[in-house]
Amino acid sequence: MPAEVDLKRYSKRFANLKSKKETPLTARIQIVGIGDDGLDGLTGQARQLIKNATVLVGPSLLLDKIGNTDSKRIVVGSNLQQLQQAIKELGDSSAVVLASGDPLFYGIARYLTETFGKDRFEVIPHVSSMQLAFARVKESWDDAYLTNLATQPLDRVVDNIRTAELVGLFTTESITPAVVAEALLDRRIDYFTGYVCENLGTPDETVTQGDLQSIRTQSFGSMNVMVLVRRHGAADRPSGSAQRRLFGNPDDLFLQSRPKRGLLTPSEVRCIALAELSLTPTSVVWDVGAGSGSLAIEAAAIANKGKVFAIEMDAEDFALMIENAKMFDVPSLVPIHGQAPEAWKELPDANAIFVGGSGRIVPELVSSAIKRLTSGGRIVVNVSSPDNLVAVQQVLGDAAMQPDVRMINIARGQYQLDRVRFASLNPTFLVLGQK
Repeated sequence: MPAEVDLKRYSKRFANLKSKKETPLTARIQIVGIGDDGLDGLTGQARQLIKNATVLVGPSLLLDKIGNTDSKRIVVGSNLQQLQQAIKELGDSSAVVLASGDPLFYGIARYLTETFGKDRFEVIPHVSSMQLAFARVKESWDDAYLTNLATQPLDRVVDNIRTAELVGLFTTESITPAVVAEALLDRRIDYFTGYVCENLGTPDETVTQGDLQSIRTQSFGSMNVMVLVRRHGAADRPSGSAQRRLFGNPDDLFLQSRPKRGLLTPSEVRCIALAELSLTPTSVVWDVGAGSGSLAIEAAAIANKGKVFAIEMDAEDFALMIENAKMFDVPSLVPIHGQAPEAWKELPDANAIFVGGSGRIVPELVSSAIKRLTSGGRIVVNVSSPDNLVAVQQVLGDAAMQPDVRMINIARGQYQLDRVRFASLNPTFLVLGQK
């Protein structure tokens, strides 16, 4: 027989449950993104939410775009404290907060969810004006540098633009496209084609294309997005800083070729390599595979009474090395356009040799270079592949030199989307030896 059920006990428990007061859940607030075309550009879901809302919250510009409704309207501008207070006073009202474009892309949604919690809101995004701008100029924005000039200092933005391929900017009433163009040209950053996209998604939509010289002379409406597209193969311009270090200068002080950017020896690696070369003011130095000359130039600043021979076979990089040397004013630098080892046949023996490269020929170059190293001289080899690391160690061992190895991992902080993240440079190896 089935066990008897104690109806009295369950009835009492049920009565106790009924007697407890349930705390009503606070109604969720809808954050609805709107484009410049107002209600016409919204989905049916977004229009229905706005129609059914008892309270609408947002800037007057967006409230005007949705026309007349029976909803109570709370006008809030860019003052976040005012917006926060308005949200607190909504209670259980069926409310919609209006935002421009995608509320989670440089919009207010992140601020609201971080302040009140994600469970308090639903987000219905519209197409971001940034997305529309890149669609109009037919460029993919996968790897573009995107930022908002309302939240980032112009100097920092300009410095990030200098090394970017694609850029998308939300401008402001004070930092207009003309101001951006002027700031870029002041730093000799003239290798971008500019697009200013105004009133996107409306009948008044306009896209203006031009070089930075022409854009800086024009005025545009406040509702715009600026897109910059780098000219193919244009070399980075130095940042223009007046500060020059003896060594370890920031990478952006050197002209670099595109698309080979990234082959320059990073400043952190340069510092270690130069220290391990044990340079003196009278040292004779070889930089084999000098590229655009960053390490050779800094070696020449240290060995200012000696000679630094910078050997580079690529004509474009050799020309950039000449320009970089002029900027740093290093008379002890001797650029040599040629291919090693033939290029060093007539050179004096070296007290210090730096070899950089990624090709299979690197171990052979190191073997030949060691023969021209003076007694007590030091060699530092920068390689990126484990195969070359092992091969160079073997070469040094065969030359009766005790190889010493450093593996260097560097991650640099970068600011994007108002957050700091760390971008890792490719790991690299320094193989050290003394004759």
